[in-house]
Amino acid sequence: MGDTIVYALRDVSLTIEDGDYVAIMGPSGSGKSTLMHILGLLDVPSEGSYKINEREVSHLSEDDLAILRRETIGFIFQQFNLLPRMSALENVTLPLLYSRLPEGTSYGTNLLDRTGLGTRIFHKPNELSGGQQQRVAIARSLINRPQIIFADEPTGNLDSVSEKEILAILKELNEQGITVVIVTHEEEVGQQAKRLIRMRDGSVLSDERMAPLPEKNNNKELNKTIKDPHKKLNILFEAIEYLKLGFKTLAANKVRTGLSMLGILIGVAAVIAMLAIGRGAQKAIETQLSSLGSNLLVLRPGAVRVGGVSQESGTTTRLSIEDSQYIKDQLDFVKYVSSNVSGRGQVAFQNKNWSTQILGGSASYALIHSASPEIGRFYTEIDNQKRARVAVIGMTVVREVFGKKSPIGEMIKINRVNFQVIGILPEKGANGFRDQDDVVVIPVLTAMHRLLGKDYVDSIDLEITAPDKMELAEDKIIEMMNTRHRVPLALKKGTFEIRNMADIQAAVQQSSQTMSLLLSSIAAISLIVGGIGIMNIMLVSVTERTREIGLRKAIGARRWDILAQFLAESVVVSAVGGVIGIILGWLITVGINYFSGWSTSISPSSVILSFFFSASIGVIFGIYPARKASLLNPIDALRHE
Repeated sequence: MGDTIVYALRDVSLTIEDGDYVAIMGPSGSGKSTLMHILGLLDVPSEGSYKINEREVSHLSEDDLAILRRETIGFIFQQFNLLPRMSALENVTLPLLYSRLPEGTSYGTNLLDRTGLGTRIFHKPNELSGGQQQRVAIARSLINRPQIIFADEPTGNLDSVSEKEILAILKELNEQGITVVIVTHEEEVGQQAKRLIRMRDGSVLSDERMAPLPEKNNNKELNKTIKDPHKKLNILFEAIEYLKLGFKTLAANKVRTGLSMLGILIGVAAVIAMLAIGRGAQKAIETQLSSLGSNLLVLRPGAVRVGGVSQESGTTTRLSIEDSQYIKDQLDFVKYVSSNVSGRGQVAFQNKNWSTQILGGSASYALIHSASPEIGRFYTEIDNQKRARVAVIGMTVVREVFGKKSPIGEMIKINRVNFQVIGILPEKGANGFRDQDDVVVIPVLTAMHRLLGKDYVDSIDLEITAPDKMELAEDKIIEMMNTRHRVPLALKKGTFEIRNMADIQAAVQQSSQTMSLLLSSIAAISLIVGGIGIMNIMLVSVTERTREIGLRKAIGARRWDILAQFLAESVVVSAVGGVIGIILGWLITVGINYFSGWSTSISPSSVILSFFFSASIGVIFGIYPARKASLLNPIDALRHE
C-alpha cells in the first residue's frame, strides 16, 4: 500500500481434508478473509504453493481459476450478493449460465425447497428477509454440486433465529459430505465447527480439532462435479442467454436506456429517410430522362460572339427541315430524326380553354421520345406533308379541357385554328421544370406554316443507333452543319451546339448519388455520436455493477463471459434503437411522400445496411466498457462500494 508492504498472510501452512467442517476465527486484520479468498481462488498468493485435489493452482490464469471455482467451489457471502432484478430462482440458477450443467431450473427449485423457500422462488431479493436471502445464497452455492463451500461471515447480518437456521443448514450440508470452511469472528459460531483455526497478524495462532474427521462418504449427492457431455462452448446458446440478460438489465433502467439509444435511433432514421429521398429522386430523374428518348442528341443553333458580345445566330445558322434530312442521309448511325418547333398556344373546346405548350415535330417524334399514343394514333409523314390539322394531346390537357369525356375525334381550337384530336400521349409526369403531359403535339409543317408562322426549326432530335457512336455523331454533325451553312472559321465554335441526353442523365445521376452520400454521411455522424453515448452509458453501468461483476466471476464467469455479457447489452441498445429508427425512418419517408409529394423509395439494402451499421456501432463502442469489466479483479470487484 504505497511504499508500505503489508503482509496479509505470513508462512501459513494448512491442509483441509475432504468432508471437514472448518471455522477460521480472528480479529479484524488478522488475515482470515484473505486466507479464505486465496482458498476460494478469488485471490492468488504472492509466494508459496496451493493445491486442490493434488492440483497446483497458485499459478493458474484467471480463466482457469474461474473454471475450477465453478466446478469445485461454492460461495456464501456475508452481504448475500443477490442480483436485485432477478427472482430467487434466477439467482440460484445464475451459475448454470457459465457451468452448462444439465439440471436447469428443476434442480434450482429443488434446492430452494430444501432450504425452506419453495413458496418464494419467484420473489425478488427486496421481497425477502435477511435470513431468506442468505438461504437463496446457500442454494446458489450448491447449484453446481461443489466439493467445498466457503462461507464468509454467513450469519453476520442475521438475527439470532436466522443465524441458527443458517448454521443448521451448513451442518446438514457437511453431514452430506460437503467440505465447509466458514470465516467468522463469533465464538459461538466457531465452536460448532469440527476444526477451529485461530489467526492473528497473518499467521495461524492455533489449530484445534473440535470433533473427529468423518469417514469418507462414497455415496455423496452434492460433493461430486457433474461432467456435462455437451459442455463444449455453444456460441449460439450463449449468445441467446446473454441477449436475454441484456434485455432484462436494460429494462430495469428504461429511461437511461431510452436516452442512450436516442442517438442511434435518430441516426438510423435519418439514414433511412435520406437514402429513400435520394433513391426516389434518382428514380424519378431516370424515369423523366428516359422518357425523353434513348441515345438522344438534340441539335440546336448556338450563339455567335460579335465584338465579344454573345448574340443569337442569324439566318445563315438557323436550322431547317432539309438539315435534318441531310444528316439522316449522310450518317448511317443516325436511326431517326425529327425537326421540332415549339411555342405557346391557347387550346379551347366548347366553353373550356387551357394555355399549353405547342410542339411541332416530325412523324418520327413518337419513335424517338417513346410517345406512341396509348389511345388513338400518332400522325404520319403523309399528315405532315399535307400540313394536316391533327393533334396528339397530353393527359394534363385532356383533364383540363375534356374532363372525363373522351377527346378522340373531337375538334379543338389552337390559337383559333381548328384541329382534330387523333391520339392521347402516354403519361410521363412532371419534373422540376415543367409538366411533360401539358403539351399538344402537331405535325411540324402544320405548326410552322399554319400556326406559329416559322420558316425554320428550333431544334433537331436525333436518335443514334448505339451508345458508343454518340461522341462520334456529335463531332460529325457539328462539322457537317458548319460546312453546310458555310460558317466562317472564326465563328465555327459555338455556332451549333448538341445536347447529349445521356451525358445529362449521367451528370444528374452522379449529382444525386453525391447528394445521397453527403446526406447519409451527415446521418452517419449522428450514429457515431449515438455510439459514444452508448459507450458512456456502458461505462457508468460497469461502475454501478462492479460488485455484480465480482459475483459473476466468483461463481465461475470467465473474462470472455463478462466481455460477452456487456457487449450483448451494448448490442441490444443499438439494435433496438436501430429497429425503432428503421420504423421511424419509414414513417418519415411516408410522411414526406404524402405531405410534400416528393418521390421516395426505401430499398431493402438500405434497411439492412442501417441495421447492420447500428448493431456494429454497439459492438465497436461497447468493446472498451466490456473489456474494462472483464479485466476487473474478482476480489476487488466484490469489495467495491
